Amino acid sequence: MSPSIERDVRFLKGYAAATTVMLIVLSLAAFARAPQKAKFTEIDAERINIVEPNGMYRMVISNRPRSIGPIYKGKPFGYKGGNRPGIIFFNDEGTENGGLTFVGSRKADGSYTASTHMSFDQFNEDQVLNLDYADSNGTRRIGFSVDERANVDIMDLVNERDSINRISDSVARASALERWAAPRNGVPLVARRVFVGRDRAKSAIVNLADRDGKPRLRLLVDSAGAARIEFLDPVGRVTYSLSDTTARRR
Repeated sequence: MSPSIERDVRFLKGYAAATTVMLIVLSLAAFARAPQKAKFTEIDAERINIVEPNGMYRMVISNRPRSIGPIYKGKPFGYKGGNRPGIIFFNDEGTENGGLTFVGSRKADGSYTASTHMSFDQFNEDQVLNLDYADSNGTRRIGFSVDERANVDIMDLVNERDSINRISDSVARASALERWAAPRNGVPLVARRVFVGRDRAKSAIVNLADRDGKPRLRLLVDSAGAARIEFLDPVGRVTYSLSDTTARRR
């Protein structure tokens, strides 16, 4: 091989090597800049975590054994996971603020239970807006409810309760739990203000309560189709009732 041909071959080899390295570098750079997006026709998963760039939870979708327990500002508290199949939501601070859970099963003796629960939590507290279906062998309660809660941080509330539960004296523990569950500054820890739905007696009902959760006005159509409006006093006595038959007589 002549010196000129050898020189040309060496040049071509060097050029080819340099070009290859450049293409690899450009390809890797393009891949690094490109959004990493995958498309699936179908996927099976036991749990999916939707997270912020810093890893903070925004939503967790899971089966029962891999379900998440309560989270407060990114830290677990209260009880362990493993019993809430469904979807759990988290706020901007990484604190649980609602979710959708659902269960249902039949036992060997033929009896069954089923429920679906969707709720939204008050900030750093527990649920205040709920959509529920609960069924035990055909005894059903289905409806929408609005709760009111005292302004007590849920982490403080749970820590206080857990501390009380460690009291060895059962009488002292029960007394402390009773005080713990009492109203704070005159406001109950939780009071159901509104319920709209179908109750266990098969009545279609609208129940409106005072700030202590005591029903004061009730509109219902019972299982036999009779309609009435009831006004109640603070202890639950009906002080005035207007039925559809009373209205017709007038």
